[in-house]
Amino acid sequence: MEKTQGDFFLNVFAVVRLIPKGRVTNYGAIAKYLGAGRSSRMVGWAMNASHTQKKKVPAHRVVNRNGELTGKHHFPSPFMMQELLEKEGIKVENDKIIDFKKCFWDPMKELEV
Repeated sequence: MEKTQGDFFLNVFAVVRLIPKGRVTNYGAIAKYLGAGRSSRMVGWAMNASHTQKKKVPAHRVVNRNGELTGKHHFPSPFMMQELLEKEGIKVENDKIIDFKKCFWDPMKELEV
């Protein structure tokens, strides 16, 4: 049976909901965990649609591979993503996470495959 884009999005949302407060991951790590390593852009599309979900998706915890807040323009204000991360203790400067490696949450290591 072929999986649909909707199924993929729901799987992305499920993984993102597992990211602990004070941690972040990137689009590629989620795609790799879901067995679609070349689909990081599709993970980004899922994050853009995450606001449509009834159950909250902490999309602010997903950044690009360099720790940059590339999705910030999809939030209600251009500063909301940074504010949400800072509330969780993550330091951000110039739209980039300080100590990204220290904050990084890798679903391949943290979750059972």
